[in-house]
Amino acid sequence: MSPSMFNFNEAKDKFTAATRNALDNKTSKPFLTIFNQLPGNETEKKTTLDQALRGVLEGEIVKKKNSCDDFLSLIYLSIDGVTEGICSATTPFLLLGDVLDCLPLDQCDKIFTFVEENVSTWKSNSFYSAGKNYLLRMCNDLLRRLSKSQNTVFCGRIQLFLARLFPLSEKSGLNLQSQFNLDNVTVFNKNEQESTLGQKHTEEKEEGMEEGEMGDEDEPAPCSIPIDYNLYRKFWTLQDYFRNPVQCYDKFSWMTFLKYSDETLAVFKSYKLDDTQASKRKLEELRTAGGEHVYFAKFLTSEKLMDLQLSDSSFRRHILLQYLILFQYLKGQVKFKSSSCVLNDDQTLWMEDTTKLVYQLLREIPPDGDKFATMVEHILNTEENWNSWKNEGCPSFVKERPADTKPARPTRKRQAPEDFLGKGPDRKIFMGNDELTRLWNLNHDNMEACKSDNREFMPTLEEFFEEAIEQADPANMVEDEYKVVRNSNYGWRALRLLSRRSPHFFQPTNQQFKSLADYLESMVIKLAKELPKDLPSEEIKTGEEDDDDNGDTLLKESNDSPGIQNKLVSNQQMDEIAAKLGGQWKTLAVQLEMKAVEVREIETDSEDVDMQAKLLLVAWQDREGSQATVENLVSALSAAGFPKIAEILSDT
Repeated sequence: MSPSMFNFNEAKDKFTAATRNALDNKTSKPFLTIFNQLPGNETEKKTTLDQALRGVLEGEIVKKKNSCDDFLSLIYLSIDGVTEGICSATTPFLLLGDVLDCLPLDQCDKIFTFVEENVSTWKSNSFYSAGKNYLLRMCNDLLRRLSKSQNTVFCGRIQLFLARLFPLSEKSGLNLQSQFNLDNVTVFNKNEQESTLGQKHTEEKEEGMEEGEMGDEDEPAPCSIPIDYNLYRKFWTLQDYFRNPVQCYDKFSWMTFLKYSDETLAVFKSYKLDDTQASKRKLEELRTAGGEHVYFAKFLTSEKLMDLQLSDSSFRRHILLQYLILFQYLKGQVKFKSSSCVLNDDQTLWMEDTTKLVYQLLREIPPDGDKFATMVEHILNTEENWNSWKNEGCPSFVKERPADTKPARPTRKRQAPEDFLGKGPDRKIFMGNDELTRLWNLNHDNMEACKSDNREFMPTLEEFFEEAIEQADPANMVEDEYKVVRNSNYGWRALRLLSRRSPHFFQPTNQQFKSLADYLESMVIKLAKELPKDLPSEEIKTGEEDDDDNGDTLLKESNDSPGIQNKLVSNQQMDEIAAKLGGQWKTLAVQLEMKAVEVREIETDSEDVDMQAKLLLVAWQDREGSQATVENLVSALSAAGFPKIAEILSDT
């Protein structure tokens, strides 16, 4: 065999020996030496080293004599190999998975501590892309092996590690559709014949006293409300509504929930916990054994414990907190909630009153009731922000950088005069906007243009107030909010014209007006009575010069302009524009300054290009409000390269 050819078995033996040597000396130099000496390409040598590392780990696990430190040393060597570029980036995660699959849970706890401490390593560029799926699969395998009731802390550590590893916008770890854990069923005695409450309760309590389960010092105050099977059944039936809140939108289920809740909260309100010293003493007893709290993932629903549970402050807080979480879901805006899930006014009013009662009961529960209630209210308010974030599609918390296609800023702060004054005999001045540039360059000498006779014009009273007089006629049935006299721009020009051409403007009057629109309406009524249609208004003007035809033409254009500016785009116009735009609607979206997130949402909502164009116009109209006028849309269409569509819109 040629010495330049790669021999897998020989290379694996050398890498295995180098791995054991590196494990003894706690250094990765033997790896690097053998890697550089062996022939072949890097891919072959990396694959061989990966196999050698897993083979050595397998041998160490089979011996069953090594501690977790030996396994971790081998994983550290693989991390160094990845950093040196002689090992695959997935190898450390494969070794971790092999170790956790073969070790018992008590040793897995120590291995996972190593995983937690190196979270910054896993998030680095060299490891994150290659290992995030391996780490997620490894954590899920661990969670399946662990018991939620016995290994609660370990399960919580795994969840916190995943929260630190993945960004907040990672949708794989989010409950986007607000689904519930319907498998979490609370089991209790539903057969009244088998109930031990009632006459047997006293005997069982006495037997418990004889067996020494409770001393006289720890005995709670007797319950002021008798606990029977009905209270027991109704109390634990509420857990089914907390498990699946959607039931509350059903009429009959809501009536049951309302009845059971009123009775349960009445018990909490009547039987208050006032023995603060006893509560503190029990809390200290829980802290004596190693400083750890006892935690149960499921409720204990024995009938014998009902009396004790009603006397437990932690138990009461748990139940009341469930009410607040349930109410927050029922009243909140959830994107994936069905359209039929709507509360009526009576349900909303009941929940508001019950929420106040629940917070009152939380403040009355010792110890530190006020502090606990304030903390719960703050947490639930913060949860509303997360709900809003999920409803918006979980946008990234990192601001996007501007696209490279945008023009770069000029290197100099101010433009040179020749850049905007233009060159050549015409010396065209560029104003930064096509329409402004056209208007500015209509005349080369702007001062002379201002002195032109064409700028000295004044409309007649009949022409200017013609529309207002028609709208003032009750027969036309025009509502006040749509009359032109309500337009502030129109009112200002009307006062200017009345001061020049109407004698009524200077006549004193005792009539008081609340607004300019009311004054103009009274003037319109007077003008409508006094001005005949065939009588020119020059006969009553106050000595001003006559207007020429050019002035009347300019007046007509100026009178038309405000109407176009204030005219909103109708639904029919949007349908026609959307049909003509079709698949080119994204070009218009740039001119309308729509965000990239909004464009993606439009593409997701519909696959039809015409409907996408319609959604674009609707989104623009919702954002602009009163500024979504025909003129603004015409300008955007012209700037986007759709002059024909803009012309059609202007004519409609």
